[in-house]
Amino acid sequence: MTLPLIAPMLATPGRLPPVAQDTRWAYETKQDGQRAVVYLAGGGSVVLRARSGEDITAAYPELLPLGDALGGTPAVLDGEILALDEQGRADFQLLQSRMGLVQAPGRAARLAATAPVHLVLFDVLHLGGRSLLRSPYLRRRSRLEELALAGPCWSTPGALVGHGREALEATRAHGLEGLVCKRLDSAYEPGVRSRAWIKIRNMRVADVLVGGWLPGKGRLTGLPGALLVGQRSGTGLRYVGGVGTGWSEAERTELAALLRAAATDACPFDSVPRSADARWVVPRLVGEVRYSTRTRAGLLRQPSWLRLRPDLTPEESAADLPDISP
Repeated sequence: MTLPLIAPMLATPGRLPPVAQDTRWAYETKQDGQRAVVYLAGGGSVVLRARSGEDITAAYPELLPLGDALGGTPAVLDGEILALDEQGRADFQLLQSRMGLVQAPGRAARLAATAPVHLVLFDVLHLGGRSLLRSPYLRRRSRLEELALAGPCWSTPGALVGHGREALEATRAHGLEGLVCKRLDSAYEPGVRSRAWIKIRNMRVADVLVGGWLPGKGRLTGLPGALLVGQRSGTGLRYVGGVGTGWSEAERTELAALLRAAATDACPFDSVPRSADARWVVPRLVGEVRYSTRTRAGLLRQPSWLRLRPDLTPEESAADLPDISP
């Protein structure tokens, strides 16, 4: 049968619901992967579409057997495609090697055999020829669990009703990306970033040394557009990324003066970042940044500036740099 194309519902960044409303919400682990709407036409076929609507089926051939999981029952499901590390945790960097293989089915098949992805299913939008979009989340979730979709490369993790604070602490304790809070009575709103779904991202904090900066453009001309930061390792100062957000206008102006005073012609990092516009400084400014995770090479993902740390010397900073092979 012909299935309706459905844009995924999106969550709004926020905080845990008030304690008095805790039992009106379900809590699911926030996954660090590629969102996918799954179309099962009921004849053994499966089509995966990204958030943009692009057909990404060819990039993930290991998920094709899912087409037979419901027999002849047509369905549209919502989920997230993950690449898992040795500890079973989602690793977005691993997934990136698969995301661009829609036009390279041969390479996708080889990677599927050696490092298969895993599809986490968390909603059902259409089932047996009937739309479930107006059904409340609790009803949709019940129907999804009744389908018992569990296979070699897909699963339906449970959702916890109530106990939001404990759920959030558990994601932090296990190094997971965060939590998604979903109101039990909420309908599915295609393509809408809704307050009925709230996402909470676990963020980490690190001390860094400023080793350079990139000039701003437009209204930021003459000011830093981004800071190039590093952390000390056994061999010197290891570059860990560029930070381009988190300042007020006054803070950016203050940083500009400090950077000019520390200017040098020599790059202070062990390896020179790839940027023709980089300006180097003596690494004596210590800052504190917030970030989500690190890449396998140790770079900070989604970093944002928190504050200068004049209370720390360069020698006292960056004590949390992990052991990363060059």
